[in-house]
Amino acid sequence: MQYRSLGKTGLELSNLGFGMMRLPMIDNDYGKIDEILAEKLILHGIDNGINWLDSGYSYHMGKSEPFMGRVVKKNGLRDKILLATKLPVWEVRDKKDFGRLLHEQLDKLQTDHIDLYLLHALSDLRWAKVRDLGVGDFLDKAISDGKIRAAGFSFHDELSAFKTIVDQYNWSFCYLQYNYMDSTYQAGTEGLKLAAGAGMGVVAMEPVRGGSLARAPKEVLEAFTRSGKSWSPVEWALRWVWNHPEISGLLSGMNAMEQVEENLRVAGSAGQEELSKEDLAIIELARKTYKARIRVNCTKCGYCMPCPAGVQIPRILEFFNNRHIFDDKRGGTISYTMLLTPEQRADKCVSCGQCESKCPQHIGIIEALSESHKELS
Repeated sequence: MQYRSLGKTGLELSNLGFGMMRLPMIDNDYGKIDEILAEKLILHGIDNGINWLDSGYSYHMGKSEPFMGRVVKKNGLRDKILLATKLPVWEVRDKKDFGRLLHEQLDKLQTDHIDLYLLHALSDLRWAKVRDLGVGDFLDKAISDGKIRAAGFSFHDELSAFKTIVDQYNWSFCYLQYNYMDSTYQAGTEGLKLAAGAGMGVVAMEPVRGGSLARAPKEVLEAFTRSGKSWSPVEWALRWVWNHPEISGLLSGMNAMEQVEENLRVAGSAGQEELSKEDLAIIELARKTYKARIRVNCTKCGYCMPCPAGVQIPRILEFFNNRHIFDDKRGGTISYTMLLTPEQRADKCVSCGQCESKCPQHIGIIEALSESHKELS
């Protein structure tokens, strides 16, 4: 295992972190963790150098944090690893909720402190809400009281919102969705460099895009084969992320032993700035091959916005495209239902046509929204 510094925190992270959002399940029920298998996978990872576990308040229907706490306590791991979890900002109604939720999470984790504490899935609107409720003062006090060691956030919004959030608190680290298909998505590479330049540690989420990049279509597999390397689609994706020196580590939601083994093997040998021009050209070819599967030619320019009905047109078309690019029906539905409110979804379109009159790509947006809703819902 290799280790990298988490920005100005002074903490050393294993290249690979164990994400607790996609643990093995019983009867394919997200609320029923296969605890025997999950514990076996986690311990195998730790025995081979993983030194941080990452959970969240809502993962596995609220079962992930208590499970992580039990595994850590049962196996005497607390002094050997770092624990990360996230404050569910959508549960905050009053500034008193900050402390209430933190203490609830400390109890679930059976610990007196959380090493890496994040505000979960920040967007422009969510940040504005908790900022105005005094979340900065709350984080400062939690750090001074020893209840958390470092404060950060995970991010799911546009680059402009990321720049605002980075600028408005003295963050130690952040989590970004980052893989070779998402280098210009949300914060993207520009956000990565901005955060690292500010001394923040940066952790990559979704390095294999929730498994989508592991299920490479024939055309992408052919592109990788031309390299002459025996790397799997997963290895190509992981090595691309680790190639960036600004990355402090990446999270992988592993739910099978073969996944743990492959990730550990690659983590032990992948380095910074090691990919050749030829390797990067192969990845660019794979990216273009994926992009050719796009259904709606939306560039997310935003000219169609704001929609008078409140529909989030560019994001919906993005989810719809991703469903077809990656043959990922489940992921598209999860994104559509979890990242958009009912009022923002495509079925709220009133067919006024304002968006179509403004679209520089001349997209039939009304029809595309209708088709998107049928598939994504």
